Amino acid sequence: MLDDPFTWCGIAGAGCFIFSYFATLQGWLAPAGWRYPAVNLLGASLVLTSLVYAWNTPSVVLECFWGAISIYGLIRALRRGMGA
Repeated sequence: MLDDPFTWCGIAGAGCFIFSYFATLQGWLAPAGWRYPAVNLLGASLVLTSLVYAWNTPSVVLECFWGAISIYGLIRALRRGMGA
């Protein structure tokens, strides 16, 4: 199971979500900056990649919304010129 690249993509994606949440709580990432939604978009993309191998419709829906919200946050932060 762990020798599968799709599984590793899913694990890395979950790691992105965990890191971004913890980093925000620690004050390392500003939730209104571009880095927070960028890490979450990366996480959603990686988890979606893993779902190609092990399809799960509710998870695909969740990750699509997570990615869309992350894109919204990323665009919003970049339009405001927030580099933090």
